[in-house]
Amino acid sequence: MISLIFQRLIAALKRLGVDQFANKNKLLSVIPIPVAGAFITGLCLSVLFAACTANNASNTTPISANNSTQAKASVVRFGYQKAIILLKTKGVLEKRLQPEGKSIQWIEFPAGPQLLEAMNVGSIDFGQTGETPPIFAQAAGASIAYIAGIAANPPGQALLVPQNSPIKTIADLKGKKIAVQKASSAHYLLIQILEKAGLKYTDIQPVFLPPADARAAFVKGSIDGWAIWDPFFAAAEKSINARVLITGEGISKQGGYYLASRKFATENQETIKAILEEIKKLEDWSDKNRDEIAQTLSPVLGIDLDAMKKATQRRHFGVVPIDEALINIQQQVADKFYELKLLPKQINVKEAMLSPEQYAAFSPKR
Repeated sequence: MISLIFQRLIAALKRLGVDQFANKNKLLSVIPIPVAGAFITGLCLSVLFAACTANNASNTTPISANNSTQAKASVVRFGYQKAIILLKTKGVLEKRLQPEGKSIQWIEFPAGPQLLEAMNVGSIDFGQTGETPPIFAQAAGASIAYIAGIAANPPGQALLVPQNSPIKTIADLKGKKIAVQKASSAHYLLIQILEKAGLKYTDIQPVFLPPADARAAFVKGSIDGWAIWDPFFAAAEKSINARVLITGEGISKQGGYYLASRKFATENQETIKAILEEIKKLEDWSDKNRDEIAQTLSPVLGIDLDAMKKATQRRHFGVVPIDEALINIQQQVADKFYELKLLPKQINVKEAMLSPEQYAAFSPKR
């Protein structure tokens, strides 16, 4: 059994690029014999898990343990969702950072919570989410930092129901199964929608599903409603004939955030400044070239062109500097989740913010 464990451990160490101990005799030479069996078994489990994580964290080239130190200096690991794939498609960050000897590694996630889980374990440096995921990440002890805000996009998120559903008003949601990605911006939108109609969160049955699984459940008819954002929202309107019960208009007050690991944020301010400048340029360009964006993204995302045009036409573009007003709104979100006992502990969002001087060094101008 121990021999088999050694074989798997050595193979895992080599996959991670850790060659100095990828030898049975060397391992035994640094481990006291009485505890070798227990130690090695535990170490095997840890290393094998790390190897799996390294091999599956990205849809691009995995980062091994050997090059992780180098990656901090030369590679920005950027976590993204489909909603901002234009940034990846245009290649503007690569062009901007290449003269500085830096490159971008793009790692896709289905939603913000998964993205920030990866940031928490050190798999990515920078990324974008809605307003809710960083609150749950902070409550879980993640060492993250808010970098900049994203313009609110109320028309681009909604609560959908099947076309032939008997649900006609928000009040009709009582007792119904509503799919939503847990700890996402849509989760908070759902809470706000219910409160708008005088319903409690406990009046519905939340079904926590990522977007792809929620869509499948919606088509199958195993849920009654779906709280979701673009481009999934637009695609559902077009291809599965979903009916909009209500959008975020008049309800949603913020869009989301760009975030970074605190270590990356404090050690790479010039890089962050360059990233935000390129994002702002692209946002300004996008605001004036919506049809071109739709034509570019439709084949990349596999979404019907008409649906992509709809999502693009109603989107609000822009990067928003972190200020007291934004911090106060974000604190209200955190307090609401804690009040509903959905957040394990009360948090102070300011603890995940940087200093005013740091923001001044890289924040985009309005």
